[in-house]
Order: sequence, then structure tokens, then C-alpha cells
Amino acid sequence: MFKKITKFALLVFVIYLSYSFGYYNGYEDMPSEKKISGVLNKETQIENVDFQIFWDTWKELERKYVDRKDINRQDMVYGAISGMVNAVGDPYTNFFAPESAKIFKEDIDGSFSGIGAEIGFRKGLLTIISPLKDSPAQKAGIKAGDVIVKVDGESTVDMSLEEAVLKIRGPKGEKVTLTILREGLEDLKDITIVRDTIQIPTIEYEIKEQNIGYIKLYNFTGDASPLFKKYAKELKNQGAERFIVDLRNNPGGFLDAAIEIASTMVPKGEVITIESFGGKKSDRKFRSKGYGYLQDVPLVILINEGSASASEIVAGAAKGKDKIKIVGKKSFGKGSVQEVVDITEDTFLKVTIAKWLTPDGMSIQDNGIEPDIEVDDSEDPKEDPQLKKAIEVVKSL
Repeated sequence: MFKKITKFALLVFVIYLSYSFGYYNGYEDMPSEKKISGVLNKETQIENVDFQIFWDTWKELERKYVDRKDINRQDMVYGAISGMVNAVGDPYTNFFAPESAKIFKEDIDGSFSGIGAEIGFRKGLLTIISPLKDSPAQKAGIKAGDVIVKVDGESTVDMSLEEAVLKIRGPKGEKVTLTILREGLEDLKDITIVRDTIQIPTIEYEIKEQNIGYIKLYNFTGDASPLFKKYAKELKNQGAERFIVDLRNNPGGFLDAAIEIASTMVPKGEVITIESFGGKKSDRKFRSKGYGYLQDVPLVILINEGSASASEIVAGAAKGKDKIKIVGKKSFGKGSVQEVVDITEDTFLKVTIAKWLTPDGMSIQDNGIEPDIEVDDSEDPKEDPQLKKAIEVVKSL
């Protein structure tokens, strides 16, 4: 009886060893994604892409990272998605994880706490597009075209746009230090800014000397177009016979507002801008509605390095027209179209789907709009050589 029990136990042990050996070999040959437990939806397939390297890396990270207990798997997923999106190479195509998504939505609401400056990428460098009027950034001395080298001592090299926004944004009353590189300065400059609640201005208008109507447009928000038309009409009623439209440090806004405002200057039916989808579908042309408020009057449009997006659409549409001159500095060169796609309830993808072209087919992106008459700005805020030149030019038209 004892011998039978011994033989049976030995047989079970041999079977166990065989199974274990087979399982071990099978486990080693098993794809990495099968070895990772607690991760949902691993089986999603993408044609013609070897995704094995992703799971191999994930597996080795979890096996060998010294502080494995501190790994946040969801953050790993968000980081992987961000890296994938950033690999496209377009600074305006970004994945927004929950924290950055919340900040983006605050921007859309129009009131938020920060420094009050529009930022973007120019030639791969994080750059100030424009500081908002009376914002903490403007009061601290930040200028359009300043390159942000560091944020609170941290290098912006390889920093995405949303990461930079997260680091620059913060509670009202707290400080942030930007290390900037500015044309004309030999050394880097640290500028410390006290964050505050930011309210975005829209428009100002007045009569300048010799019946010159002056309209300063700060952005292309939803109310920009009706206000622009209203004040253009008021200035005409006050005797304005020549106009200056100031788009300096205007970072842009809604396309509809740009089309409506350009339609006050460009003859009806003429192309204002072209939306190019890179061959995915036919280009779309936006034409003037021919409102005519400023079409038959001498007009100067002021632009600078802080004029971007919708500002460039308007300046590009008006450039070369009779009785219109563009004065100032070359614009920023932000001429792409983004669409927001919800991925989950609290994350989304902002993706570039098209680019804006001028009526003659030139891409605004990275090229900007060249002024007809180039005028440098002054370091002295009390002086305004660009506006002075605009007045001189509009008198001569």
C-alpha cells in the first residue's frame, strides 16, 4: 500500500514538473501585454504597426524600476499618449490629460488666473505671442517675441505647450519667474511676474488727429465683429475719413470674427482666406461679404510679432488692396486650424486639421505676414514709432 502511495505521489510530482516547465516556457514566449495584469483594453490592434515594443518596455519598467510601488499606471498611459501625439511634430496638436484639460476649458471661459500672455512655438522655441493689455505680463515688461528659456529655473527644451501653460499658470498672488531671450539683449533676462485674475479686453476706438479713426482690436472673440462694425460706423459719424486698425499683439480668436471684420475692408466676393486640408479634401475658400464700412477709405493696418492667427487672416486679406497699407513688423506666423476631439469625459485631443492660406495661396503658418512698411517698436512705452508712422502713411493715401 505504501509503495502504491509513493508511486502515485511521484507521478503527481513528475506531472507538476512537466506542467511547470511547460508553463514557464510558455510564459517566457507569451507576448508582454499578456503578462501585464490589471490593464484594460490591451488587445486593440493597429494595422502595420509593431506595438510589441510598447508592451515589452512597459513590462521591463514594472519588473525593474526601483520604486515600482510608486508607479501610477494611468499616468503612464497619459504620458505614452502625449509622447505619441508630440511625435507628430506639430506644437499645436496636443493631448490634454484631466489637469491640463481643465485649464484649457478655463481659457475658453475667458477668465482665469495667470500672467495674461498668449504663448506658442516659433521655429521650435516657446515664444510669447503677445501679452494682454494691462496684464501682469505686460506690466512686468514681457514683450511679443520674447523666447521663454526657463520657467522658475526649469528649461523649456522638450516642454510641450500644455506643460508650459500648466507651469506658468497658477493661483492669484503667487509669483512665477520667466527667463527670456530677447532680440537686442546680449544676456538672458529673468522677469518675475505676480499672477492675477485675467480678464480679456476686446476693443478701443477714438478719433486721432485730422479726422483719422483709430480702432484697436485686442482679440477676435464672439463680440469683436459687432463691436468693430458699430465703432467704425460711430467714427465715420464723428467725421473720420481715414482709418487705422491696430492688430498689434492681437493673438487671434474665432474665424467667423476674422471673416466678418475683413469683409468691412475687402470687396464683396473676393477671397479672404483659404482653408487647406493638405489634400485630404478640397480646399475651402472664404469670401468677403462686402460690408464696405472701410472699403473705400484710406486704411492702414498695424501688425507686429504679436499679431497671430485671425489677425494674420485679416492683414493677409487686406494686403495689396487699393488704399490699404500694412505697417509695423512681420506677424507671428500662426496659421493652422485645430479641432478639439473628446477622448474620455475628462480628456481630449486638440489636433491640427488644416492650415490657413492667404488669397494668393501662401501659407500663414511659420511665414507670417510681411508689412508693406517695416517700422521697429520702441523700448520706451511712452513712444510709439509704429503708430506715428501709420498716421503719416494714412495721411498720404
